[in-house]
Amino acid sequence: MSKIIESESLILGNVLSEFENQFADYCNVSNVIGTGNGLDALTLIIRAYKEMGIFKEGDEIIVPANTYIASILAITECRLEPIFIEPDINTYNIDERLIEPKITPKTKAIMLVHLYGKISFTKEIKKLANNYKLKIIEDCAQSCGATYHGKKSGSLGDAAGFSFYPTKNLGALGDAGAVTTNDHQLSETIKFLRNYGSQTKYINKYRGVNSRMDTMQAAILLLKLKCLDQDNNIRRKIAKYYINNIINDNLILPLRQNDESHVWHLFVTRTEKRGTFQKHLRENGIETIIHYPIPPHKQEAYKSYNGYKYPITEKIHKTILSIPLNTALTEKEIKHIVNVCNQYS
Repeated sequence: MSKIIESESLILGNVLSEFENQFADYCNVSNVIGTGNGLDALTLIIRAYKEMGIFKEGDEIIVPANTYIASILAITECRLEPIFIEPDINTYNIDERLIEPKITPKTKAIMLVHLYGKISFTKEIKKLANNYKLKIIEDCAQSCGATYHGKKSGSLGDAAGFSFYPTKNLGALGDAGAVTTNDHQLSETIKFLRNYGSQTKYINKYRGVNSRMDTMQAAILLLKLKCLDQDNNIRRKIAKYYINNIINDNLILPLRQNDESHVWHLFVTRTEKRGTFQKHLRENGIETIIHYPIPPHKQEAYKSYNGYKYPITEKIHKTILSIPLNTALTEKEIKHIVNVCNQYS
């Protein structure tokens, strides 16, 4: 950090390029573009496709109904229409069986959200996208390091947006994000757009934005990238311990997962009496968070969608509760969490 400050190269520059190159190698993609945050990464993908003439205003993007609102904000910010699909109640990821009936002539992409760290990509979804000539955009905000048949999240679709918010599996010391893609034209367009629409100072090709990953954040991520796989394996071990040892008929735990496909950004339980369970944990010194209490279609920001009915999504949002899962947990704390969960009635 001192070297960066002394170099006075705080925006773009060699350190960011080094992170982009190393993260490209990690994800096995040809292009990485550092952005200001994860929302911008998704927004810039859609915006770039518009500039390339692939998307236009009014087009539709299929997206899971139970995602975090950032996925939806990226779509509507570019004046496209989100088409909500219910999740599979067992995985919390998009139910692939429900996608095809929602495809229309306006449908241009499927946004796959790898929610809670679990890969949602499948061969069936890829085949569907190919048949209808749809782009696959991955929302990898929670899945950094997860793998599907040997391919990392961020390399499964046409483009992907990552968040490096501090609490992510690969987290910066502030906001940061990135786009991954093997599409060189898309990559070059995003590089323009993130920098005021310019790659040559004071010459602006597009009406761009200011969304560049800070050099300091790139330096932090370069160091932490070396530990990502090790940290993800710690998360997997904790999740496995929870699943094997939390035995309580009042709690629904995540399904046992293929290790490579899940990096356990969150460990999400479900219970009909969430408030009681949350109070029980709090009284025993265990903090919890609801990811997320209100689905996007019920938010005030999207009043025009408030009348939509997605019963599975709404059930999930009313019953989920995330218990602690991170690499700082001690063995004593993990066992305490298990014991307190088992005592809940």
